[in-house]
Amino acid sequence: MKWIACAACALAAIALAEPPPSLPAQTAGSAGRIAVVHARAYLTPGENPVDDATILIEAGKVRASGAGLAVPAGFQLIDARGSIVTPGLMNSNSRLALTEDENADNTDSGVSSGPFGEAFDPTPALNANTTVIPIVRANGLTRAAVLPTGSAAPPFSGEADLLTLREGPDILEKSKAAVVARIGGMLVPASGGSRAAQWLLLRGALDAAARNGKLDASSPPALAGYAGVTPVNLAALKPVLDGQVPLVLEASRESDLRQAVALVDDYRIRLILLGAEEGWRVAPLLASHHIAVVVNPFTDSPTSWDQIGARLDNAAILDRAGVRVSFEGAFVGVTFNAGMATREGAGLAVANGMPWNHALRAITSDAAQTWGIADRYGTLQPGMDADLVIWDGDPLEPITNPTLVMVQGRVVSLDNRQRMLERRYAPDQVNSRIPSGYRP
Repeated sequence: MKWIACAACALAAIALAEPPPSLPAQTAGSAGRIAVVHARAYLTPGENPVDDATILIEAGKVRASGAGLAVPAGFQLIDARGSIVTPGLMNSNSRLALTEDENADNTDSGVSSGPFGEAFDPTPALNANTTVIPIVRANGLTRAAVLPTGSAAPPFSGEADLLTLREGPDILEKSKAAVVARIGGMLVPASGGSRAAQWLLLRGALDAAARNGKLDASSPPALAGYAGVTPVNLAALKPVLDGQVPLVLEASRESDLRQAVALVDDYRIRLILLGAEEGWRVAPLLASHHIAVVVNPFTDSPTSWDQIGARLDNAAILDRAGVRVSFEGAFVGVTFNAGMATREGAGLAVANGMPWNHALRAITSDAAQTWGIADRYGTLQPGMDADLVIWDGDPLEPITNPTLVMVQGRVVSLDNRQRMLERRYAPDQVNSRIPSGYRP
C-alpha cells in the first residue's frame, strides 16, 4: 500500500508539472539577438519590478535592461504583453541528471562501498538525456545544484555539481563545486553509533587534510583505519580548507548547528547548511558567521528526533535575521518535480511570513550567491547570462506556468516525454483507426 501511495503521489506530481502550450513554436531554439519587450521585469530579484521593461539579449548575455530602451535593428522581438519576467530559477539541492526515480537501479547519486568518501565525484554519471530535465525546465528551472547522497566514508557524501539546464549534452556548469557531509539521523549507526563519532571523524579528516594527510598524537585512534583519510579523499578537502569551495553540511538539530558554527570558527571555511530545521533557534548566530542555509520549506513536522523543532516559518525567521536563504524540495522535489518544488516551496515560505520579493531572491540571486555563480547568473542586469522566464501569473503560485523559458539566450522547448505520451495515448485517441505507433 505504501508503494501504491508513493506511485500515486509521483503521478500527481507529474501532472502538476505539465505546463500549458508555450509561445509560438518559431521562437523555440532561437538564439542571437533577442529583445523581450513590454515586461513586468524583476531585473534584480529582491527589488521592485520594472514595468514596461525591455531586455536586450545578445550572444547569450543581457546587453541592456530597463524601461524606455530603444530596440536596435536586427533584434527578434518577443512581446511579454505585461507578464511577469524573472531570471531562471535555481534549485539548491537536486538529483537531476543522476536519478530518474528513487529505485536503486535508476540512481547514481551515492555509493555504499569502495574507496571513495569525500572524493566521490558523481560527474561522470551525469545524463543530459534524462527525462527529468525537460520537465523541470518547463517549470522555469534553469540552474541546479546536484548533491551526492552518500559514500563509503560517512559522514561524507562526496562532491557536488552545478548544472546549467540548457538543451544538448553540455549541462555541466561546474564539477567539484563543494564537499558534502551529513550529521545525525540514519547515518549515526554507520559512523560508530554516535553523532559524537561523526564530528570526530569530520574534524579528524579536516585536520589530516591540513597536515597533508599526516596523523599525529592528537588524532583519534579510529582515524588510522578510516576510509575518509586516504590520500585521494583528503585531497578533496584541500579546496575546502583553502576557501575555494564550501563544505555543505546537512544537519537539523540546534546542537549540530552550533557545532557547525564552531567549524567555521576553527577552520575558517565557507559553510552551507542543508536542512537546518532548527535553524530558527540560532538564526542570529548563523547570520553573524555568514553561513548560508538551504531550507526545505515543506518541513512542518519532524520526521526524526533531529527535527523535533521543525516549523514552517523557519525560512522567514532566518531571512529576518539576515541569513542568506535558498530552497530545496523533499521526496520527488529533488528529481522530476524539482522545478515545481522550488516555486511552490518559495510560495509556502511567503505564506509563512517571508516577503515575496525575498522568496524570489532566494530561488535566483541568493541561490547564485550561495553557490558562487553570482558573477554570471541570478539577475537580468547587463553582462549576466540571459536565463529568463516569462510567466502567465505569479511564479510562486502552483497553478502558474512559464510561457517561455530561455537559457543563456536560447529559447528552450517546453515539451517533454510525459506530454508526448499524453498526446499519443490520451483517451480521445483510444478509438483511433491509426495504430498507436503511427500516430503523430
